[in-house]
Amino acid sequence: MSHHRPTPPLPGDLAREIARLRESLGERLVILAHHYQHDDVVRHADIVGDSLELARRVPGLAAEHIVFCGVYFMAETAAILAGPGQTVHLPDLEADCIMAAMAPASRVQSVLAHLAAAGRRIVPLTYVNSSAGVKAVVGRHGGAVCTSANAATMLRWALERGDGVLFLPDKNLAWNTADQLGLPAGERLVLDVRGDGRRLDPEAVRRVRLFAWPGMCAIHHRMKVSHVSAARAAHPDALVVVHPECRPEVVALAEASGSTRSIIDYCHRAPAGATIYVGTEIRLVERLAARLAPSKRILPLMASACENMGKITETKLLACLKHLSGGYAVETPPEDAAPAREAVRRMLEACAG
Repeated sequence: MSHHRPTPPLPGDLAREIARLRESLGERLVILAHHYQHDDVVRHADIVGDSLELARRVPGLAAEHIVFCGVYFMAETAAILAGPGQTVHLPDLEADCIMAAMAPASRVQSVLAHLAAAGRRIVPLTYVNSSAGVKAVVGRHGGAVCTSANAATMLRWALERGDGVLFLPDKNLAWNTADQLGLPAGERLVLDVRGDGRRLDPEAVRRVRLFAWPGMCAIHHRMKVSHVSAARAAHPDALVVVHPECRPEVVALAEASGSTRSIIDYCHRAPAGATIYVGTEIRLVERLAARLAPSKRILPLMASACENMGKITETKLLACLKHLSGGYAVETPPEDAAPAREAVRRMLEACAG
């Protein structure tokens, strides 16, 4: 993760105007950006990181205005962690997450109730790619949040605290993390959540230790074994590194898998002259390719762009900075804020080392 005041903007009215507003706001403003953002947004950020890195930084920020360049659930998480007198702004409130929408809070609550009715203590573990409402449900049930960087640590944490774990909303991350921990296949189940849990198999509920919600990231789930095969055919000596939101059969074929931060580190550590196929969002792959050329060749496993991440533009960032008094603030219902914060706090505490 980088923390820096950006270099003077490139020629252009938008960049100049953003720089002028930043200067006038001084320490009252901090801009956070996820790695999947456009280059012309990233260059204005004070802090660039993945979900875990950005969440960790929020409690230490003193700025009155936190402008989050990412998708809605990330800005919501920042709002949950922000202190009194701080406001989190999102330059496009329509920048949602398809995966987060796959697990509505009411359905998560209902499924947890059905699992509990079987007489077992099920600890919910929600990926950070979820709404504040889902984080609140998880917090109330004694569960926690995880990110792709700490999923193994947090799944272990959850397994130690109950008879089983409901991992949501990403089935691929659930499966890949279970593989990492060596959890037997017979102790896992991808849930049928239709009917809000009324279709659960009672026998399975009695024996299963990991219940996976059937959601997925559209960006990473597109990547298939055929893409890995094509990469190896084109460059037999190439390395392949992918995100754990990819299908388990894709992860199994890769040299490495991990969070956005670990993918970046892997590419930096790879030997000079290496060809590396990267299975994650295309804007990050292209940024890595530009940064590491010509010593290493970074290629996309497939060109997969997150449309919602792409909704944040330099134009929208400027509009947001001009109207910090209203219209862009991200707010969490008061009844959800405390239990959601508790779910995030449990993660930060468990991963403090």
